[in-house]
Amino acid sequence: MSNSLAPKLFFGSYLLLFGICAINPYDREVWWAENLPILLLIAVIALVQRVHRFSVTSYVLMIFLVVLHTIGGHFTFSRVPFDFVTDSFGFDRNHYDRLAHFTVGFYAFPIAEILQRRQLVNSRWILYLFPIFSLVTLAATYELFEWSYAISSDPDAGIAVLGSQGDIWDAQKDMLADTLGAFLAMAIFSLPFAREEASPAPIAS
Repeated sequence: MSNSLAPKLFFGSYLLLFGICAINPYDREVWWAENLPILLLIAVIALVQRVHRFSVTSYVLMIFLVVLHTIGGHFTFSRVPFDFVTDSFGFDRNHYDRLAHFTVGFYAFPIAEILQRRQLVNSRWILYLFPIFSLVTLAATYELFEWSYAISSDPDAGIAVLGSQGDIWDAQKDMLADTLGAFLAMAIFSLPFAREEASPAPIAS
């Protein structure tokens, strides 16, 4: 896949999925609450890609969250048909939301890519740790958004957006999933092909 084709597929796929999932969602209020953050994310990506050409790997990693979150907004995360995973592993809750949170961490890769290509850092430690810390901060901020929405909206909609499914440690586990996803993204970034996509410029230790 070429760099010129990747953004067209990314944005085109999202618009198609958004249109499909906008049809008769489980709860329209929840649908809006879940889709607004992704619409904002898409807008940010569109703005950034005007000055930074994301690699194909970045677009591949970024599409996971967009797809999973848009589907989750249609069904609500606790109602997404995910029984084959729940039954296969004997889980007592639907872990689709955990999978979506894991893919939030994938955005550490494009952050690192921007830092590397534009030579914004001169330390390998900062190059690898800043994207992870950024995603941890984003994860905590999103949990605050969910909390504020849950206590200020219709109770049923708030519970659906919160998606805790009775787990008192849901927020902490979600943030852990985000963090683990970021570690995986940076592990991918460390591979030679990914570093080459980002920039051939050496980074000092």
